[in-house]
Amino acid sequence: MATDKMKDLNLKETITRTELAEVEGVPLTKPLTITWDQVKKFKARPDDVLIATYAKAGTTWTQEIVDMIQQNGDTEKCRRETTYKRHPFLEWFFPEPPSLRVELANAMPSPRTLKTHLPVQLLPPSFWEQNCKSTAVMATVFQKQLRNSQALVMGESLVPHALRTLRAFLAAADVTSFSVLWGSWHDHVKGWWKAKDKHRILYLFYEDMKQNPKQEIQKIAKFLEKDLSQEVLNKIAHNTSFEVMKENPMANYTKDFQGIMDHSISPFMRKGAVADWKNYFTVAQNEKFDEDYKKKMSDTSLVFRMEL
Repeated sequence: MATDKMKDLNLKETITRTELAEVEGVPLTKPLTITWDQVKKFKARPDDVLIATYAKAGTTWTQEIVDMIQQNGDTEKCRRETTYKRHPFLEWFFPEPPSLRVELANAMPSPRTLKTHLPVQLLPPSFWEQNCKSTAVMATVFQKQLRNSQALVMGESLVPHALRTLRAFLAAADVTSFSVLWGSWHDHVKGWWKAKDKHRILYLFYEDMKQNPKQEIQKIAKFLEKDLSQEVLNKIAHNTSFEVMKENPMANYTKDFQGIMDHSISPFMRKGAVADWKNYFTVAQNEKFDEDYKKKMSDTSLVFRMEL
């Protein structure tokens, strides 16, 4: 497996980044493309719940909310295992040692809650055939591109490389040729937005979740056909707040990938803020990004807020 040493980030030379390869035009990790057939043939069940997001869009937050709703706010039950193991990451694969999350999902009893970053066109067909419920969470393009890049492959500091990738994007003469893991953010959010008209999909916005978490928790509970008392709702809102989750080892990834993910460089749970792009974009960069965003989002009714 070809790798790229991350010496420029002053990380240990043993830490490497996996190459990307395409599946139907979408960049994925190269090891995953080798096992792609197993993902594509994954057998969904009618009572599966799928959390579908673009990377770094509030995925873990939504996983914890969904789990707490399913467990009626019981924090002890929600600490039975880490988020990574409670909700199998459908397409993720580590080659050494072999670790295919599809196998974990297959072994799980129903009802299952699963996670994916796949664009809608790559989702295993069985999810549509079984009419499964999907919760799609999306964040603004500014948050997404700022916090996501090829650095999301475990083993790198998320933020420094993401910022360097962002700067490369903004400096590129042709931004349409820029490639990141899981493909275009624009295509991803538009694809899931369109799919919600034909399938059982609850489409959520990160900004709404930040502005009124209790309202969005209730929306998710209703979608999952669960009734929450005010006491349980308050408990879920508190325990899924960014401040509490950042200190929760079952949700903040400090118990998983030890020796691979270096939280001293950048914690997995960073700020949880909206409009953090203002701290990084120059006026010129903002204008360039706006121009590209308007062009690529001109063919959809989907609208995002850039700040609260």
